[in-house]
Amino acid sequence: MSATPDTPDTQTPAAPKTAARRTRKIGTVVSDKMEKTVIVEVTRLVKHARYGRFQKRTARFFADDRVNDCKVGDVVEIEETRPLSAKKRWRVKNVITRGRREA
Repeated sequence: MSATPDTPDTQTPAAPKTAARRTRKIGTVVSDKMEKTVIVEVTRLVKHARYGRFQKRTARFFADDRVNDCKVGDVVEIEETRPLSAKKRWRVKNVITRGRREA
């Protein structure tokens, strides 16, 4: 008998596919008037190409909030996901800090 390696002659099974890394952003909830949806505003600084001065750029994202837990003023982390509706492509991952609650 010839010495055979411990691996079988057939192809080894492919490694399980790992989910692609999803983009995460941190922003502030600016609206919670919809059911199970919040609008999150993300602010970033962009350096001007010619003058080198930093400018604020804001973007608003519709994020899925299944438990209706987020309120206006909360700082949340959102994660990219599959399209959930016409405008909703983000999901609230966790609440980082709570905003001021009115009594």
